[in-house]
Amino acid sequence: MVTVKFNNTARTPFLATTRKRVNLYFKDSQTSPNANLGMWIKTAIFLTVFIGLYLLIISNIFPVWAMLGLAVLLGMAKAFVGFNVCHDAIHGSFSSSKITNKIFSAVFNLLGASPYVWSITHNIVHHTYTNIPGHDEDIDVAPGLIRISETEPINRLQRYQHWYAFPLYCLASISWAFRKDYKKFFQARVGQLENHHPRMEYFKLFFYKGIYYFLFIVLPLVVLDITWWQFLIGFLVMHFSQGLTMGLVFQLAHVVEGTDFPMPDTTGNMEEAWAEHQMRTTANFASGCPLAAFFLGGLNRQIEHHLFPKVCHIHYGKIGKIVKETALEFGLPYTENPTFLSALKSHYKMLKKFGKEAA
Repeated sequence: MVTVKFNNTARTPFLATTRKRVNLYFKDSQTSPNANLGMWIKTAIFLTVFIGLYLLIISNIFPVWAMLGLAVLLGMAKAFVGFNVCHDAIHGSFSSSKITNKIFSAVFNLLGASPYVWSITHNIVHHTYTNIPGHDEDIDVAPGLIRISETEPINRLQRYQHWYAFPLYCLASISWAFRKDYKKFFQARVGQLENHHPRMEYFKLFFYKGIYYFLFIVLPLVVLDITWWQFLIGFLVMHFSQGLTMGLVFQLAHVVEGTDFPMPDTTGNMEEAWAEHQMRTTANFASGCPLAAFFLGGLNRQIEHHLFPKVCHIHYGKIGKIVKETALEFGLPYTENPTFLSALKSHYKMLKKFGKEAA
């Protein structure tokens, strides 16, 4: 595999100017780039809802149909905890305290996913090689089934991908719990990063997966007065709800009209610097919607997140104005869809476009 290198990454004037202005904002406003009171309130709300829904189901006081509805809500709550709490903590942006970040990162295990594996695939690989086919494994949603760039192999089934892609997104969460983490952990490399894990991480992977399987499979089967097939339906519905919520939000940030999928040259060199690359491969949506800001944990403002992953998402609304003005000043794109639905429509068009090419 060719080693990807960005052009003049350390000397890009756009990134230097943007960082200077954002740092000045935090200094002048005497604001910490980490969690504020609003962030702590959000954290308490989402964790309370997540734990509360789980306990309501485990209580065994509801009829089966009610537990099924609670399972749908629990799946969504798990996704929102990941967006709003764990994502920031794993990036180290939730708090200036490493211990606090580790505590909230560990909650990721209760969502069915490994924070250690996520830190490799997302923090390091995705944030460095965003939208570069063959290097950014976050865009490999279902290799061979979903095609989202011109460089990907073609097969005739992809003609219908704009129809079957969304049901496939439902499998994202259950894949994390039973397949993806193991695969990424034990494969030789993730993108161009070679995997070398501390011994303790081998233990943690299986230990925390075991806890998840106990809490969400063994314990419900023991305490709930339902049949095995009723449990299976509820378990799958919970994961489908979580997976669809996650899949839609992540795809709307990088696979919409206006985002690029640039390739390095034959020697591995990228045409632009890293920060400019981020501006061409990342998009925002529903930036002005308070509900999106509350529920999506800044993932609807991926431009700011990619440039400032160490800044807590609670501040993205403020620094977004600075980033946008600076990008336009340097002649760089600032791609954004005004609403969630417009971003969803744009993603659908992308799927249809690359599917037609397969025809």
